[in-house]
Amino acid sequence: MTYLLALDQGTSSSRSIVFDEQGHIVAQAQRELPQIYPQPGWVEHDPLEIWRTQLATAREALEKANLQASAIRAVGITNQRETTVLWNRKTGLPVHHAIVWQDRRAEPACAALREQGKAGTIQAKTGLLIDAYFSGTKLQWLLDHVPGARAQAERGELAFGTVDSWLMWQLTHGEVHVTDVSNASRTMLFNVHTNQWDDELLALLRIPKSLMPSVQPSSSHFCDVAPDLLGHAIRVGGVAGDQQSALFGQACFGAGMAKNTYGTGCFMLMHTGTTFQTSQNGLLTTSAAQAGTQTEFAMEGSVFVGGAVVQWLRDGLRAISTSGEVESLAQSVPDSGGVMMVPAFTGLGAPYWKPDARGTITGLTRGSTLGHIARAALESIAYQSAALLLAMSRDAVAAGGAPVSELRVDGGACINDLLMQFQADLLGIPVVRPAVIETTALGAAYLAGLSSGVYGSTTELSQLWRAERRFVPTLGKARAQELMERWELAVRQATLE
Repeated sequence: MTYLLALDQGTSSSRSIVFDEQGHIVAQAQRELPQIYPQPGWVEHDPLEIWRTQLATAREALEKANLQASAIRAVGITNQRETTVLWNRKTGLPVHHAIVWQDRRAEPACAALREQGKAGTIQAKTGLLIDAYFSGTKLQWLLDHVPGARAQAERGELAFGTVDSWLMWQLTHGEVHVTDVSNASRTMLFNVHTNQWDDELLALLRIPKSLMPSVQPSSSHFCDVAPDLLGHAIRVGGVAGDQQSALFGQACFGAGMAKNTYGTGCFMLMHTGTTFQTSQNGLLTTSAAQAGTQTEFAMEGSVFVGGAVVQWLRDGLRAISTSGEVESLAQSVPDSGGVMMVPAFTGLGAPYWKPDARGTITGLTRGSTLGHIARAALESIAYQSAALLLAMSRDAVAAGGAPVSELRVDGGACINDLLMQFQADLLGIPVVRPAVIETTALGAAYLAGLSSGVYGSTTELSQLWRAERRFVPTLGKARAQELMERWELAVRQATLE
């Protein structure tokens, strides 16, 4: 039997999963990752803790699978994207905590870029809208605010990386500084047409090129894990940012195929093939995971607060003691009773891009209960995702394609049947949950398996994909439209200046 090991470094935890060649999970291990909130709107991680937890889970997963590292054909890495690490090349130590994708401290720098009229140039080269979400302005902030960092960077003493680069640096004891196209495409510094760091964008943000990792296709030989870490040298053969990895793991290889990942945030991607398409509806264009040298693209929309709204019910409101209780609390009422929740805790992402929006609960009456609020919180995940898919379908039709005809789903919250049914009802198309919902890790394993000869082609991978359940719409189109109109009203109330 051939085995693949996926390292899945996420926002709230580090995980490692051993897959067999059929894509079945053999063993997995997970460690929570502490979140650091220095001040409102700021979110950080300790990069050394990222590495410690990731290495610990890799060792634990191998132990649980009762396998030696020599039995693993290849390692795939998938990671929280945009999270920015800056470290000293000589010591290997970070110069500051990692700045997490959710962090908003770089918004003033983004506002300055918009005022300078740079939005068109940046979108044309990178596919991205100017936003503090992306790595470029986070890196700029570190260089400007960490004492001595800019001078060190200009002397070539520092290295920048997203979490994948940081992990590969650690896995090779500082021998390799590399990333893949999907992670590079999320920095606001990478030209997705040429697959190279863009000199004009680097100069615009005053970022020395010596900081940047080399860039490879997502399925290629990146490095070999140092033998002392897991007991044997293993090839790292696949790397992709978590959302592109999930698109790959869902076997969405053709134009028009779409998936939505329900994690801390929600991330919807629609493959557009080799076509770079600029959205007219507030979506991003991003590099898809690349199995070869051919550039491939996807349209993407991001919901900043998805499953995190359930964590807020648990930790902020203390309405539930475990996240798993939310479904039964929401089902204690037949509907939300007119309560609408817009969980804009860190602003609103696509298709709204309202950084100043704040969370609101509207439609409360004397009869409103915690059950109604829990139901409205769950439904807010589906409403935000529906707004994304409707925008995506408008873009697809405008480009001469067809609207999305089914949505493949994954991530922790997709196990919630109530949420998935409501999602299908709002969208009016089937929502399909796969047999393996760990598609982010599976995508990384597939990318590693492709480059190491376990799989011959993406056609072979398509045949491995299996549906576990299809949620078919049960709501009339008029009622679904009425609900979406109520949602849009609630969004306007959350973004009143």
